[in-house]
Amino acid sequence: MKLAILGGGGFRVPYVYQALLRDQGSPRIEEVWLQDSDAGRLEAMAAVLATFADGVADAPQVFTSTGLDKALEGADFVFAAIRVGGLAGRVCDERVALDLNVLGQETTGPGGLAYGLRTIPVMLDIARRVKELAPDAYVINFTNPAGMITEAMRDVLGDRVMGICDTPSGLGTRVAAAFGLDPARLQLDYVGLNHLGWMRRILHDGVDIMPALLADDDVLGSLEEGVVFGNEWLRDLGVIPNEYLYYYYFNREAVRATLDAPQTRGEYLAKQQAAFYERIAGAAGGAALEMWRETVASRSASYMAEVKGASAGDELEDHSGVDPVDQGYAGVALNVMNAISRNERAQMILNVGNGSTVAALPGDAVVEVPVMVDANGVHPLSLAQPDLHQTGLMQQVKAVERLIISAARTGSRADAAKAFALHPLVDSASVGRQLLDGYIDRIPEVAAVFAKERTT
Repeated sequence: MKLAILGGGGFRVPYVYQALLRDQGSPRIEEVWLQDSDAGRLEAMAAVLATFADGVADAPQVFTSTGLDKALEGADFVFAAIRVGGLAGRVCDERVALDLNVLGQETTGPGGLAYGLRTIPVMLDIARRVKELAPDAYVINFTNPAGMITEAMRDVLGDRVMGICDTPSGLGTRVAAAFGLDPARLQLDYVGLNHLGWMRRILHDGVDIMPALLADDDVLGSLEEGVVFGNEWLRDLGVIPNEYLYYYYFNREAVRATLDAPQTRGEYLAKQQAAFYERIAGAAGGAALEMWRETVASRSASYMAEVKGASAGDELEDHSGVDPVDQGYAGVALNVMNAISRNERAQMILNVGNGSTVAALPGDAVVEVPVMVDANGVHPLSLAQPDLHQTGLMQQVKAVERLIISAARTGSRADAAKAFALHPLVDSASVGRQLLDGYIDRIPEVAAVFAKERTT
Protein backbone atom coordinates (compact mmCIF):
# COMPACT_ATOMS: atom_id res chain seq x y z
CA MET A 1 0.00 0.00 0.00
CA LYS A 2 1.00 3.60 -0.53
CA LEU A 3 0.90 6.34 2.10
CA ALA A 4 1.21 10.01 1.12
CA ILE A 5 2.19 12.45 3.87
CA LEU A 6 1.42 16.05 2.97
CA GLY A 7 3.63 18.29 5.05
CA GLY A 8 6.28 15.59 4.86
CA GLY A 9 8.99 17.88 6.21
CA GLY A 10 7.23 18.15 9.56
CA PHE A 11 8.62 17.05 12.91
CA ARG A 12 6.06 14.28 13.51
CA VAL A 13 6.93 12.36 10.33
CA PRO A 14 9.64 10.23 12.00
CA TYR A 15 7.09 9.05 14.58
CA VAL A 16 4.84 7.85 11.78
CA TYR A 17 7.68 6.05 10.06
CA GLN A 18 8.80 4.36 13.28
CA ALA A 19 5.25 3.11 13.78
CA LEU A 20 5.25 1.70 10.24
CA LEU A 21 8.56 -0.07 10.86
CA ARG A 22 7.08 -1.76 13.91
CA ASP A 23 4.02 -2.91 12.02
CA GLN A 24 4.43 -6.47 10.73
CA GLY A 25 0.83 -7.16 9.68
CA SER A 26 -0.51 -7.64 6.17
CA PRO A 27 -1.24 -5.72 4.04
CA ARG A 28 1.16 -3.01 5.14
CA ILE A 29 2.52 0.26 3.84
CA GLU A 30 5.29 -0.39 1.30
CA GLU A 31 5.73 3.14 -0.07
CA VAL A 32 5.82 6.39 1.88
CA TRP A 33 5.71 9.58 -0.17
CA LEU A 34 6.72 12.76 1.65
CA GLN A 35 5.34 15.89 0.04
CA ASP A 36 6.31 19.39 1.12
CA SER A 37 6.70 22.76 -0.58
CA ASP A 38 10.15 23.11 1.03
CA ALA A 39 12.75 20.83 -0.55
CA GLY A 40 15.21 21.45 2.30
CA ARG A 41 12.74 20.23 4.90
CA LEU A 42 12.06 17.12 2.81
CA GLU A 43 15.77 16.37 2.55
CA ALA A 44 16.20 16.75 6.31
CA MET A 45 13.31 14.41 7.16
CA ALA A 46 14.39 11.87 4.56
CA ALA A 47 17.84 11.78 6.21
CA VAL A 48 16.25 11.08 9.61
CA LEU A 49 14.02 8.33 8.19
CA ALA A 50 16.99 6.69 6.47
CA THR A 51 18.62 6.13 9.85
CA PHE A 52 15.55 4.28 11.10
CA ALA A 53 15.36 2.16 7.95
CA ASP A 54 19.04 1.22 8.02
CA GLY A 55 19.34 -2.54 8.40
CA VAL A 56 15.58 -3.19 8.20
CA ALA A 57 15.07 -5.46 5.19
CA ASP A 58 11.38 -4.75 4.63
CA ALA A 59 11.37 -1.06 5.57
CA PRO A 60 8.85 0.98 3.54
CA GLN A 61 10.53 2.83 0.70
CA VAL A 62 10.63 6.59 1.14
CA PHE A 63 10.13 8.99 -1.75
CA THR A 64 10.05 12.79 -1.68
CA SER A 65 8.26 15.29 -3.87
CA THR A 66 7.59 19.01 -3.83
CA GLY A 67 4.68 18.36 -6.19
CA LEU A 68 1.30 17.32 -4.86
CA ASP A 69 0.01 15.12 -7.68
CA LYS A 70 2.94 12.74 -7.78
CA ALA A 71 2.63 12.06 -4.07
CA LEU A 72 -1.14 11.58 -4.19
CA GLU A 73 -1.51 9.44 -7.30
CA GLY A 74 -2.74 5.98 -6.38
CA ALA A 75 -2.36 6.50 -2.63
CA ASP A 76 -4.31 4.23 -0.30
CA PHE A 77 -4.03 6.61 2.65
CA VAL A 78 -3.22 10.31 2.86
CA PHE A 79 -1.98 12.07 5.98
CA ALA A 80 -2.44 15.84 5.80
CA ALA A 81 -0.36 17.96 8.19
CA ILE A 82 0.36 21.28 6.50
CA ARG A 83 0.81 24.81 7.85
CA VAL A 84 -0.43 27.49 5.46
CA GLY A 85 1.52 30.67 6.14
CA GLY A 86 4.22 28.81 8.04
CA LEU A 87 5.28 29.70 11.56
CA ALA A 88 5.34 33.36 10.60
CA GLY A 89 1.58 33.08 10.19
CA ARG A 90 1.27 31.41 13.57
CA VAL A 91 3.19 34.23 15.23
CA CYS A 92 0.73 36.71 13.72
CA ASP A 93 -2.21 34.54 14.82
CA GLU A 94 -0.95 34.96 18.37
CA ARG A 95 0.23 38.57 18.32
CA VAL A 96 -2.75 40.19 16.57
CA ALA A 97 -5.01 38.85 19.32
CA LEU A 98 -2.63 39.59 22.18
CA ASP A 99 -2.26 43.19 20.99
CA LEU A 100 -5.99 43.52 21.70
CA ASN A 101 -5.70 41.71 25.07
CA VAL A 102 -7.44 38.65 23.65
CA LEU A 103 -6.12 35.10 23.81
CA GLY A 104 -3.49 34.45 21.15
CA GLN A 105 -3.28 30.71 20.54
CA GLU A 106 -2.80 28.44 17.54
CA THR A 107 -6.16 26.63 17.45
CA THR A 108 -8.30 28.15 20.21
CA GLY A 109 -9.90 31.57 19.94
CA PRO A 110 -9.31 34.13 17.20
CA GLY A 111 -5.88 32.75 16.28
CA GLY A 112 -7.50 29.46 15.37
CA LEU A 113 -10.10 31.28 13.27
CA ALA A 114 -7.40 33.12 11.32
CA TYR A 115 -5.54 29.85 10.84
CA GLY A 116 -8.71 28.19 9.56
CA LEU A 117 -9.52 31.06 7.19
CA ARG A 118 -6.28 30.76 5.27
CA THR A 119 -6.05 26.96 5.47
CA ILE A 120 -9.51 25.87 4.33
CA PRO A 121 -9.14 27.03 0.68
CA VAL A 122 -5.85 25.14 0.38
CA MET A 123 -7.26 22.00 2.00
CA LEU A 124 -10.31 22.09 -0.26
CA ASP A 125 -7.99 22.16 -3.28
CA ILE A 126 -6.12 19.18 -1.82
CA ALA A 127 -9.40 17.34 -1.26
CA ARG A 128 -10.31 17.80 -4.92
CA ARG A 129 -6.93 16.47 -6.03
CA VAL A 130 -7.34 13.45 -3.75
CA LYS A 131 -10.76 12.76 -5.24
CA GLU A 132 -9.27 12.93 -8.72
CA LEU A 133 -5.99 11.05 -8.21
CA ALA A 134 -6.73 8.69 -5.31
CA PRO A 135 -10.51 8.29 -5.19
CA ASP A 136 -10.35 5.22 -2.93
CA ALA A 137 -7.98 6.78 -0.41
CA TYR A 138 -8.87 7.63 3.15
CA VAL A 139 -7.60 11.03 4.29
CA ILE A 140 -6.45 11.29 7.89
CA ASN A 141 -6.28 14.98 8.72
CA PHE A 142 -3.83 16.33 11.28
CA THR A 143 -3.95 19.90 9.92
CA ASN A 144 -5.24 22.36 12.51
CA PRO A 145 -7.80 23.50 13.42
CA ALA A 146 -8.50 19.81 12.84
CA GLY A 147 -12.27 19.76 13.38
CA MET A 148 -12.93 22.80 11.22
CA ILE A 149 -10.63 21.61 8.42
CA THR A 150 -12.11 18.11 8.45
CA GLU A 151 -15.64 19.51 8.27
CA ALA A 152 -14.76 21.63 5.24
CA MET A 153 -13.08 18.69 3.47
CA ARG A 154 -16.12 16.47 4.01
CA ASP A 155 -17.95 18.56 1.42
CA VAL A 156 -15.62 16.99 -1.15
CA LEU A 157 -14.60 13.64 0.36
CA GLY A 158 -17.52 12.72 2.61
CA ASP A 159 -16.80 9.93 5.06
CA ARG A 160 -13.38 9.28 3.51
CA VAL A 161 -11.84 12.06 5.58
CA MET A 162 -11.49 12.06 9.35
CA GLY A 163 -9.57 14.18 11.83
CA ILE A 164 -7.17 13.00 14.51
CA CYS A 165 -6.17 14.49 17.83
CA ASP A 166 -4.37 12.20 20.25
CA THR A 167 -5.26 14.13 23.41
CA PRO A 168 -8.44 12.19 24.38
CA SER A 169 -7.01 8.72 23.78
CA GLY A 170 -3.74 9.80 25.38
CA LEU A 171 -5.61 10.67 28.58
CA GLY A 172 -7.04 7.16 28.74
CA THR A 173 -3.62 5.62 28.27
CA ARG A 174 -2.07 7.80 30.98
CA VAL A 175 -4.86 7.01 33.44
CA ALA A 176 -4.40 3.29 32.76
CA ALA A 177 -0.67 3.61 33.39
CA ALA A 178 -1.24 5.50 36.65
CA PHE A 179 -3.52 2.75 37.96
CA GLY A 180 -1.51 -0.13 36.49
CA LEU A 181 -4.34 -1.16 34.16
CA ASP A 182 -4.34 -2.55 30.63
CA PRO A 183 -5.31 0.34 28.31
CA ALA A 184 -6.74 -2.12 25.79
CA ARG A 185 -9.47 -2.92 28.31
CA LEU A 186 -10.60 0.68 28.69
CA GLN A 187 -13.67 2.21 27.12
CA LEU A 188 -13.66 6.00 26.98
CA ASP A 189 -16.84 8.06 27.21
CA TYR A 190 -15.88 11.35 25.56
CA VAL A 191 -17.88 14.04 23.78
CA GLY A 192 -17.00 17.36 22.21
CA LEU A 193 -15.37 19.17 19.33
CA ASN A 194 -11.68 19.21 18.50
CA HIS A 195 -9.80 20.84 21.41
CA LEU A 196 -13.12 21.31 23.20
CA GLY A 197 -14.36 18.11 24.82
CA TRP A 198 -14.88 16.25 28.08
CA MET A 199 -13.93 12.76 29.28
CA ARG A 200 -17.00 11.79 31.30
CA ARG A 201 -16.33 8.16 32.16
CA ILE A 202 -13.37 5.80 31.91
CA LEU A 203 -14.63 2.22 32.00
CA HIS A 204 -12.30 -0.65 32.85
CA ASP A 205 -13.97 -4.04 32.43
CA GLY A 206 -17.29 -2.21 32.71
CA VAL A 207 -16.43 -0.36 35.93
CA ASP A 208 -16.15 3.44 35.83
CA ILE A 209 -12.82 4.43 37.39
CA MET A 210 -13.45 8.18 37.04
CA PRO A 211 -14.66 8.53 40.67
CA ALA A 212 -11.50 6.81 41.93
CA LEU A 213 -9.37 9.05 39.72
CA LEU A 214 -11.02 12.25 40.93
CA ALA A 215 -10.66 11.14 44.56
CA ASP A 216 -6.93 10.36 44.33
CA ASP A 217 -4.90 13.54 44.90
CA ASP A 218 -1.60 11.99 43.87
CA VAL A 219 -2.77 10.33 40.65
CA LEU A 220 -4.95 13.24 39.58
CA GLY A 221 -2.22 15.76 40.29
CA SER A 222 0.32 13.74 38.33
CA LEU A 223 -1.72 13.91 35.13
CA GLU A 224 -1.24 16.67 32.57
CA GLU A 225 -4.84 17.74 33.18
CA GLY A 226 -4.29 17.94 36.93
CA VAL A 227 -1.31 20.22 36.39
CA VAL A 228 -3.26 22.44 33.99
CA PHE A 229 -6.63 22.70 35.78
CA GLY A 230 -5.88 21.84 39.39
CA ASN A 231 -7.55 19.01 41.30
CA GLU A 232 -10.25 21.19 42.85
CA TRP A 233 -11.68 22.38 39.54
CA LEU A 234 -11.65 18.87 38.09
CA ARG A 235 -13.61 17.63 41.08
CA ASP A 236 -16.05 20.52 40.75
CA LEU A 237 -16.67 19.58 37.11
CA GLY A 238 -16.82 15.86 37.81
CA VAL A 239 -15.20 15.19 34.41
CA ILE A 240 -11.76 15.63 32.83
CA PRO A 241 -11.81 18.41 30.21
CA ASN A 242 -9.57 18.49 27.18
CA GLU A 243 -6.57 20.56 28.24
CA TYR A 244 -7.41 23.27 25.69
CA LEU A 245 -10.51 24.10 27.74
CA TYR A 246 -8.08 25.83 30.11
CA TYR A 247 -8.30 28.76 27.73
CA TYR A 248 -12.05 28.99 28.38
CA TYR A 249 -12.18 28.15 32.09
CA PHE A 250 -9.14 30.30 32.99
CA ASN A 251 -9.20 32.80 30.16
CA ARG A 252 -8.01 35.84 32.13
CA GLU A 253 -5.11 33.89 33.62
CA ALA A 254 -4.16 32.45 30.23
CA VAL A 255 -4.15 35.85 28.51
CA ARG A 256 -2.13 37.44 31.32
CA ALA A 257 0.42 34.61 31.40
CA THR A 258 0.90 34.79 27.63
CA LEU A 259 1.24 38.56 27.66
CA ASP A 260 3.77 38.39 30.48
CA ALA A 261 5.89 35.74 28.74
CA PRO A 262 8.99 36.93 26.86
CA GLN A 263 7.85 35.09 23.73
CA THR A 264 4.82 33.26 22.40
CA ARG A 265 4.83 29.58 21.56
CA GLY A 266 4.93 30.44 17.86
CA GLU A 267 7.94 32.73 18.30
CA TYR A 268 9.76 30.03 20.25
CA LEU A 269 9.05 27.37 17.61
CA ALA A 270 10.00 29.68 14.74
CA LYS A 271 13.45 30.24 16.26
CA GLN A 272 13.90 26.60 17.17
CA GLN A 273 12.81 25.33 13.77
CA ALA A 274 15.05 27.75 11.88
CA ALA A 275 18.02 26.65 13.97
CA PHE A 276 17.20 22.97 13.45
CA TYR A 277 16.98 23.13 9.66
CA GLU A 278 20.14 25.22 9.50
CA ARG A 279 22.05 22.69 11.63
CA ILE A 280 20.73 19.60 9.89
CA ALA A 281 21.48 20.77 6.34
CA GLY A 282 23.97 18.32 4.96
CA ALA A 283 23.91 16.09 8.05
CA ALA A 284 23.27 12.39 7.69
CA GLY A 285 23.06 9.19 9.68
CA GLY A 286 23.33 9.39 13.43
CA ALA A 287 24.00 13.14 13.44
CA ALA A 288 20.68 13.92 11.73
CA LEU A 289 18.81 11.55 14.02
CA GLU A 290 20.32 13.04 17.18
CA MET A 291 19.49 16.58 16.07
CA TRP A 292 15.88 15.58 15.48
CA ARG A 293 15.62 13.82 18.83
CA GLU A 294 17.03 16.79 20.73
CA THR A 295 14.74 19.24 18.98
CA VAL A 296 11.54 17.24 19.30
CA ALA A 297 12.24 16.48 22.98
CA SER A 298 12.57 20.22 23.68
CA ARG A 299 9.35 20.95 21.75
CA SER A 300 7.41 18.32 23.70
CA ALA A 301 8.81 19.34 27.09
CA SER A 302 7.79 22.98 26.59
CA TYR A 303 4.26 22.21 25.34
CA MET A 304 1.61 24.53 26.92
CA ALA A 305 4.30 25.93 29.22
CA GLU A 306 2.47 29.22 29.67
CA VAL A 307 -0.51 27.52 31.34
CA LYS A 308 1.76 25.59 33.70
CA GLY A 309 3.42 28.62 35.26
CA ALA A 310 6.37 28.80 32.86
CA SER A 311 7.29 30.73 29.74
CA ALA A 312 6.90 29.39 26.22
CA GLY A 313 10.08 27.50 25.46
CA ASP A 314 10.79 26.53 29.07
CA GLU A 315 11.32 22.82 29.44
CA LEU A 316 9.02 21.25 32.00
CA GLU A 317 8.73 17.88 33.65
CA ASP A 318 7.03 15.43 31.29
CA HIS A 319 3.72 14.36 32.83
CA SER A 320 2.54 12.28 29.90
CA GLY A 321 4.38 9.02 30.54
CA VAL A 322 3.56 8.09 26.96
CA ASP A 323 5.75 6.74 24.18
CA PRO A 324 4.79 9.04 21.28
CA VAL A 325 5.59 6.33 18.73
CA ASP A 326 2.89 4.08 20.13
CA GLN A 327 0.34 6.42 21.64
CA GLY A 328 0.55 9.76 19.86
CA TYR A 329 -0.77 10.79 16.48
CA ALA A 330 1.27 8.06 14.81
CA GLY A 331 -0.23 5.30 16.91
CA VAL A 332 -3.81 6.46 16.39
CA ALA A 333 -3.26 6.91 12.65
CA LEU A 334 -1.72 3.44 12.29
CA ASN A 335 -4.67 1.95 14.16
CA VAL A 336 -7.05 3.65 11.72
CA MET A 337 -5.17 2.30 8.71
CA ASN A 338 -5.00 -1.24 10.11
CA ALA A 339 -8.68 -1.23 11.03
CA ILE A 340 -9.65 -0.22 7.50
CA SER A 341 -7.14 -2.24 5.46
CA ARG A 342 -7.22 -5.42 7.57
CA ASN A 343 -10.68 -5.15 9.10
CA GLU A 344 -9.08 -5.09 12.55
CA ARG A 345 -12.07 -3.54 14.30
CA ALA A 346 -10.92 -0.87 16.74
CA GLN A 347 -12.50 1.74 18.98
CA MET A 348 -10.92 5.19 19.12
CA ILE A 349 -11.83 8.86 19.38
CA LEU A 350 -11.85 10.74 16.07
CA ASN A 351 -13.22 13.86 14.42
CA VAL A 352 -16.04 12.58 12.21
CA GLY A 353 -19.44 13.53 10.81
CA ASN A 354 -22.01 13.88 13.56
CA GLY A 355 -25.06 12.25 12.03
CA SER A 356 -27.39 11.77 14.99
CA THR A 357 -24.65 11.29 17.60
CA VAL A 358 -25.01 14.71 19.28
CA ALA A 359 -28.64 15.69 18.89
CA ALA A 360 -28.06 19.40 19.56
CA LEU A 361 -25.67 19.81 16.60
CA PRO A 362 -26.31 19.60 12.84
CA GLY A 363 -25.94 16.18 11.27
CA ASP A 364 -23.22 17.39 8.89
CA ALA A 365 -21.15 18.97 11.66
CA VAL A 366 -17.87 17.35 12.67
CA VAL A 367 -17.66 16.21 16.29
CA GLU A 368 -14.95 14.48 18.34
CA VAL A 369 -16.47 11.27 19.70
CA PRO A 370 -15.76 7.55 20.18
CA VAL A 371 -16.07 5.56 16.97
CA MET A 372 -15.69 2.02 15.69
CA VAL A 373 -13.41 1.68 12.67
CA ASP A 374 -13.41 -1.35 10.35
CA ALA A 375 -13.12 -2.22 6.67
CA ASN A 376 -16.39 -0.38 5.99
CA GLY A 377 -15.09 2.88 7.42
CA VAL A 378 -15.83 4.89 10.55
CA HIS A 379 -18.96 4.48 12.64
CA PRO A 380 -19.74 6.86 15.55
CA LEU A 381 -20.91 5.06 18.67
CA SER A 382 -24.06 6.04 20.51
CA LEU A 383 -23.44 8.06 23.66
CA ALA A 384 -25.22 9.94 26.42
CA GLN A 385 -25.99 13.50 25.37
CA PRO A 386 -23.75 16.29 26.72
CA ASP A 387 -25.05 18.38 29.61
CA LEU A 388 -26.37 21.92 29.22
CA HIS A 389 -23.03 23.64 29.82
CA GLN A 390 -21.20 21.38 27.39
CA THR A 391 -23.94 21.65 24.78
CA GLY A 392 -24.05 25.44 24.94
CA LEU A 393 -20.31 25.83 24.50
CA MET A 394 -20.21 23.29 21.67
CA GLN A 395 -23.08 25.02 19.86
CA GLN A 396 -21.52 28.47 20.10
CA VAL A 397 -18.08 27.32 18.93
CA LYS A 398 -19.59 25.19 16.16
CA ALA A 399 -21.61 28.18 14.92
CA VAL A 400 -18.37 30.19 14.76
CA GLU A 401 -16.53 27.40 12.93
CA ARG A 402 -19.26 27.15 10.30
CA LEU A 403 -19.14 30.89 9.70
CA ILE A 404 -15.38 30.64 9.14
CA ILE A 405 -15.87 27.74 6.70
CA SER A 406 -18.42 29.84 4.81
CA ALA A 407 -16.13 32.88 4.77
CA ALA A 408 -13.18 30.83 3.55
CA ARG A 409 -15.25 29.35 0.74
CA THR A 410 -17.06 32.48 -0.39
CA GLY A 411 -14.78 35.35 0.64
CA SER A 412 -17.56 36.88 2.76
CA ARG A 413 -16.14 39.44 5.18
CA ALA A 414 -19.52 39.62 6.88
CA ASP A 415 -19.39 35.95 7.81
CA ALA A 416 -15.83 36.29 9.03
CA ALA A 417 -16.66 39.39 11.10
CA LYS A 418 -19.58 37.56 12.73
CA ALA A 419 -17.35 34.59 13.50
CA PHE A 420 -14.76 36.68 15.33
CA ALA A 421 -17.41 38.69 17.20
CA LEU A 422 -19.39 35.62 18.29
CA HIS A 423 -16.50 33.55 19.56
CA PRO A 424 -16.85 32.99 23.34
CA LEU A 425 -13.31 34.25 23.95
CA VAL A 426 -13.94 37.58 22.18
CA ASP A 427 -16.13 39.86 24.30
CA SER A 428 -16.96 42.62 21.83
CA ALA A 429 -18.22 42.95 18.27
CA SER A 430 -15.92 45.91 17.72
CA VAL A 431 -12.92 43.89 18.95
CA GLY A 432 -13.99 41.07 16.65
CA ARG A 433 -13.84 43.40 13.66
CA GLN A 434 -10.46 44.74 14.79
CA LEU A 435 -9.18 41.19 14.98
CA LEU A 436 -10.33 40.41 11.45
CA ASP A 437 -8.83 43.65 10.10
CA GLY A 438 -5.56 42.90 11.93
CA TYR A 439 -5.25 39.44 10.43
CA ILE A 440 -6.05 40.74 6.94
CA ASP A 441 -3.41 43.46 7.32
CA ARG A 442 -0.65 41.17 8.68
CA ILE A 443 -1.16 37.79 7.02
CA PRO A 444 -1.15 37.76 3.19
CA GLU A 445 -2.86 34.35 3.03
CA VAL A 446 -5.80 35.71 5.04
CA ALA A 447 -6.01 38.83 2.89
CA ALA A 448 -6.12 36.61 -0.20
CA VAL A 449 -9.32 34.95 1.03
CA PHE A 450 -11.13 38.27 0.74
CA ALA A 451 -9.43 39.55 -2.39
CA LYS A 452 -12.48 38.58 -4.42
CA GLU A 453 -15.81 37.56 -2.97
CA ARG A 454 -16.86 34.21 -4.42
CA THR A 455 -20.28 32.62 -4.78
CA THR A 456 -19.30 28.93 -4.32
